Amino acid sequence: MVSEGEEVRLVGIRGGLNLRKRLADLGLNIGMTFRVVRVNHNGPLILAVKDSRLALGRGMAYKVMVEIV
Repeated sequence: MVSEGEEVRLVGIRGGLNLRKRLADLGLNIGMTFRVVRVNHNGPLILAVKDSRLALGRGMAYKVMVEIV
C-alpha cells in the first residue's frame, strides 16, 4: 500500500479490457506517474493526475500495480 504524498508510476493493471479502458478514461495509463493525495482505509484513494484530482475506489485500487518513483 502507498502512503499519502508519494509519487508513483503505474506499472500494471490486474484486470481485463474493461478495467483498462475505465482507467484510461480517468487518465491513468501504464507508464505514467501521479501523486497519492489521500489514503482513506475505508474509502477511495485520492490521486493527483496531471492537473486533476480523482477518486479511485478500493476495489479498483487493489487492481492497480505501482512502483514508488
